[in-house]
Amino acid sequence: MGGSLFVVSGPSGSGKSTILAMVRKNISGLGYSISHTTRKPRGTEADGKEYYFVTREVFEEMLGKGLFLETADNYGCLYGTSRSSVERQLERGLDIIMDVDHRGAFGIRKRYGAARLIYLLPPSLDALRDRLLKRGSDSPEAVKKRLSMALDEMANCFSYDYIVINNDLEAATTDLASIILSERCRLDKKSPLVRELFPGLAIDDSKKTKS
Repeated sequence: MGGSLFVVSGPSGSGKSTILAMVRKNISGLGYSISHTTRKPRGTEADGKEYYFVTREVFEEMLGKGLFLETADNYGCLYGTSRSSVERQLERGLDIIMDVDHRGAFGIRKRYGAARLIYLLPPSLDALRDRLLKRGSDSPEAVKKRLSMALDEMANCFSYDYIVINNDLEAATTDLASIILSERCRLDKKSPLVRELFPGLAIDDSKKTKS
């Protein structure tokens, strides 16, 4: 049985990296697709942990070879998700959680119709501004630009399956984990196990819920 794909999006500063790391630590059998990017590492970020940091030339070479499942250009930096990494983990039955923007998320939904899209929102624009300024990696002018673009980005949340508001880090992590765990209990995911455990049980497939 193949794994499930969980796609998380949200504006810069919404806490995606931190929350995804906490969820991965707490849920077993959850893979993660590490994206390639041309941007510079921030703070304690390390190559191969949060991202694979590559030059634009290397990225464009990979793009030309069709190695990416989706790509995005955010604030002049390129991001891409490895096609082989995702497909290899899904084939092994691992659920995968990934961090991509709304354009990449919608493209993944077209390719993997059963993918679950989750949008992570800050509690307010003021809170988002404070987080971006506190991060210290952008100038005040860059933060202002990010906030302006964030409003347009966040409007896409209404096309997602789930919304998580990060007003409290632990609560938001619990919400995201709950989504993943509840999806694992869907009938279409559990019915093969039920058939294995109870081979003589008559199961009416017509009553299965649809995605």
